[in-house]
Amino acid sequence: MRKYLFIFFLLSPFLICWGQRNDTPEYHKKDDDLLLRFGYYLGINQMNFKSEYTRNISQLEIQPQVGFNVGLFADLRIINNINLRFEPGMFTTQRDVTFPEFWPEVRNPNNRLREVKSTYIRLPLVFKFSTNRIHNVRPFVVAGVSSSFNLSSNEKSREDNDSGRFRLRTNMSALELGLGVELYLPFFRLTPSIRGIFALDDEIVPDDWTVPIDSLKTQGVFINFIFQ
Repeated sequence: MRKYLFIFFLLSPFLICWGQRNDTPEYHKKDDDLLLRFGYYLGINQMNFKSEYTRNISQLEIQPQVGFNVGLFADLRIINNINLRFEPGMFTTQRDVTFPEFWPEVRNPNNRLREVKSTYIRLPLVFKFSTNRIHNVRPFVVAGVSSSFNLSSNEKSREDNDSGRFRLRTNMSALELGLGVELYLPFFRLTPSIRGIFALDDEIVPDDWTVPIDSLKTQGVFINFIFQ
C-alpha cells in the first residue's frame, strides 16, 4: 500500500496545479448544490492477507496480484463538505498462497501452491469529507464500512486443501479509509482516489492444513477513477 500512496501523493500536486489554472472558467459550479448525484467508477486493486498464527511456525508465502474494480455510486449531500456515498460494485483479485515446505501437513512439495482467485460483490457505505472547492479542484477524504460477498469462496465445498482447494468464508466486513481529489472538467467530473480496505473478520475455513492459522484477513488497496 505504501507504494500506491507514494504514487498518489506524487501525482496529486500536478492535478491540483492543473485544476487551479487561471485561464479556465470554473466548471459545473451548480453541481455541488445538488442533493443527489450518480456516477460510475473503474479501477484496479491489489489485495493481500494479514495472517496470524497459533504458534511460532514458518509463515505462509502470500503473493498478491493486480485485480480489476467496477461499480456505481450514489452521493447524498448532507451538509456543505460532508456527503454520504453508497458505492455498490464488483472486484476480482488473486492471491497466490504457498504453504512452507515444512508446514505440518505438507507431504508433497509439489502440492504447496494455492491460486486463490476471488470475485467479490462489494457494498461500501462511506462518509466523504471535502475541502472547499479550489477553482476546479476539490480534495477529500472518505471513511466508512463495507460488506462484501465472495462468489468464489468455496466455503461450502466438501473438498479442502487435501484436494488442492483453498476455502474462504463468503461474507467479509471491512473498514475503508481513503482520499482523493475531484477534478472539474469541461464535460464531466473526474475523481481519482485511493482506498485502503481492512477486513474485520477471520476468513479462513478450517481444515487439517490450516490448524496453525489463527486468522486470515483481507487487506488491500483500491485505485479508482470516478466519472460523473
